[in-house]
Amino acid sequence: MNLGSIKLALAAVAFAASAGALAQKTQLTVYTALETDQLKAYEAGFVKSNPDIEIKWVRDSTGVITAKLLAEKANPQADVVMGVAASSLALLNNEGMLIPYAPLNLDAIMAKYRDKKNPPAWFGMDVWGATICFNTVEATKRGLPKPETWKDLTKPIYKGQIVMPNPASSGTGFFDVSAWLTLWGDDNGKGGGWKYMDDLHQNIAQYTHSGSKPCNMAAAGEYVMGISFEYRGNANKAKGAPIDLVFPKEGLGWDLEAFAIHAGTKKLAAAKKLADWASSKDAMLLYGKNFAITAHPGVAEPLKNVPADYEARLVKMDFAVTAANRGRVLAEWTKRYDSKSEPRK
Repeated sequence: MNLGSIKLALAAVAFAASAGALAQKTQLTVYTALETDQLKAYEAGFVKSNPDIEIKWVRDSTGVITAKLLAEKANPQADVVMGVAASSLALLNNEGMLIPYAPLNLDAIMAKYRDKKNPPAWFGMDVWGATICFNTVEATKRGLPKPETWKDLTKPIYKGQIVMPNPASSGTGFFDVSAWLTLWGDDNGKGGGWKYMDDLHQNIAQYTHSGSKPCNMAAAGEYVMGISFEYRGNANKAKGAPIDLVFPKEGLGWDLEAFAIHAGTKKLAAAKKLADWASSKDAMLLYGKNFAITAHPGVAEPLKNVPADYEARLVKMDFAVTAANRGRVLAEWTKRYDSKSEPRK
């Protein structure tokens, strides 16, 4: 065999070995509502310690992902649900769609940020909560004061200047509605929370199908105010957007970005590895770059534009109760307010 033949043979062996290594990779289909600008960092962190597993992301807003999972119940496509609201995962758990699993780092996760059962059906990654993105330049042009409370948003001076997420599409919108019903009452559509939303509706220009979009619209000066969440507000302000973040005094709606293994998976071993990583301190450090509160206490560094007492401002949430009421609340909200929702794509 001449030198050229030897080189060709070695190249063929190397190619075969490389192809074999690729063929051995396990692909996990992960349904997520994580922001697209977070996915790369989280995937890189996981793959660094698990090079034999690759992630196929299926991403959309929380409400859309939740509806998709429920629609696929009889023919599941997901292996893992990651970065989706705990209130949605509680609903999926009620439908028998999750596999309980205690990840390696479960003991480090605060009890209030995980499923109460042992092993848990889901565990939290980080808290995301409400904020109002207030465009100071546009407000000055219109002579509009900065609000301090949720009730301030119902003042006639703000008519047509507020955008917020549709709760049927957006987890952010849903935790806002849940918080207002918690603060002022539900009573099957007759309570003070609904009266508040009736009044707020008069000032709403549009309900979006994304939790980030209202803040992006306010940052761009399309509207004075966008009801959104603290990650998007903090990120937009850091990029130089002329916005202030308002954290209303009555209390803040919130939810957990949470993790669960889907009962339909045929790749349980790989799904458990992702769960172990997602519950680790390394993962929490990544979450903490985006959010003020992680499921491991004391991991997240303070965020510049988020108040130090942020956690104390969160309203009390019972994810099981929220999940049980979800269908009724969304039906009532849609009946009353959906006429101002942006067209669905």
